[in-house]
Amino acid sequence: MREFVSGTQMKQLDRYTIQEIGIPSLVLMERAARSVYDTMIKERLPLKKVLVLCGSGNNGADGVALARMLHLSNISVDVEILGNPSHFTTEMKQQIEIAKKYQVAFVKNKSLSEYTTIVDAIFGVGLDREVGGGYKEKIKEINQADAKVVAVDIPSGIDSATGKVLGCAVCADWTVSFAYEKLGTVFYEGAEYAGNVRVADIGIVKMPEICFPISTYTFEEKDLKEKLFRRESGNKGTFGKVLLIAGNEMTSGAALLSASSALHTGVGMVKVHTRKENRAILPVQLPEAMYCFYGKKEIKSEALAESLEWADVVGIGPGLGTNKQAEALLEFVLKYSKRPLVIDADGLNLLKSKLDLLEKYEYPVIMTPHLGEFSRLSGLSIKDWKQQPIELTNELAHRYNVTLVCKDARTVIADGGQNVYVNTTGNSGMATAGSGDVLTGILLGLLAQGYAPLDAAVMGVCVHGLAGDEAAKEKGKYAMVAGDLITYTGDVLKKRG
Repeated sequence: MREFVSGTQMKQLDRYTIQEIGIPSLVLMERAARSVYDTMIKERLPLKKVLVLCGSGNNGADGVALARMLHLSNISVDVEILGNPSHFTTEMKQQIEIAKKYQVAFVKNKSLSEYTTIVDAIFGVGLDREVGGGYKEKIKEINQADAKVVAVDIPSGIDSATGKVLGCAVCADWTVSFAYEKLGTVFYEGAEYAGNVRVADIGIVKMPEICFPISTYTFEEKDLKEKLFRRESGNKGTFGKVLLIAGNEMTSGAALLSASSALHTGVGMVKVHTRKENRAILPVQLPEAMYCFYGKKEIKSEALAESLEWADVVGIGPGLGTNKQAEALLEFVLKYSKRPLVIDADGLNLLKSKLDLLEKYEYPVIMTPHLGEFSRLSGLSIKDWKQQPIELTNELAHRYNVTLVCKDARTVIADGGQNVYVNTTGNSGMATAGSGDVLTGILLGLLAQGYAPLDAAVMGVCVHGLAGDEAAKEKGKYAMVAGDLITYTGDVLKKRG
């Protein structure tokens, strides 16, 4: 797994490396500058004429050191310093002095049109205010230039923890991030501004003595290969039994997508508890599942109780509706189920009035809200979440003792513990009706096969995104539908399992 850090965390790591381990700041700066230099050479950026734009802090000092290295390689390079000299750090002053002795060219107010590559070393990870004044005008010029743009550590103007654009930001083709990728280039909008991100090892590591309140990771394909297992001696009972309570008389598709998705994830058996109007539809389209049908004015409590006892895991919500009948189904499950539970969609919308039952539920729960549902459950606004996605997701998970899958362009997964996960698979083609129903099925399938709730959630979201990426390759993002994700889930598991 890869770890991400915020700007605040990066400063702590930087400080520890310098003060406790004893590696001088200028040594780290040389390594940082060299890593940007190596990326520019390796990626064959147009280096006929390079401009390095520097602020007054250590990000600017990295830029001056880079300019010296380019100059010593006989690459035509200019440095323009935008920062106030009275605000120069000690390292910035030293780097300028060294560069001048090597006769590096320092310029002022030059037209950007003559440069083939521009290096953004204006602001580092510590920026916490909106960009304005001359900086804003210069960033606009950079974004309008024809040159390739390389950002040092993070594009200037991007919040290092949330990816928010602070007024305006540099739109880079490449970002070279030091030690760890910053959360600001993982979350959108920052991910769009960062371009291709390369993480450079400059000698900063997280020592055991450094303990963040929350550490943030992403689960990758290689992790999936290590985690997936399937016993050759197993049978349909071994691979788990899913009870899915889903679909009303108008939304058989949600039940179909979730049930089919669970089966395509490798679960042994699926039983769907759904409205009797779906009797003529679902068994025809998905004969591999079992069914229990109930009428308009009942929930078929005796049959439901038997199914709850039969199942290894239970899912409720996709296409269920929010009427009194649906509410009664959720209440029955929360009162009488003794199995791990996945609550999605309408189940979440109904949950607001059942939180007392959720708090009493003694078995693992995975909840999968999109941001609107998160807002209704937490009482916080979507804007609040965007400003603190890691902390607020983990806080709500801890409050209700659940594993929370907070769905957005970058889905955040947390269980209230120290480790939080941000998913980096998937694409915009997955923003289509039914995609969440497919995810619910994948989560149920993994949970039923014996994966721990947090593992099932992190793996499931990763698989879901990878299936979306496979679908996008074959069909394109515009033409994708939710059913494609089910098809490609099998391909993902085949390749990575």
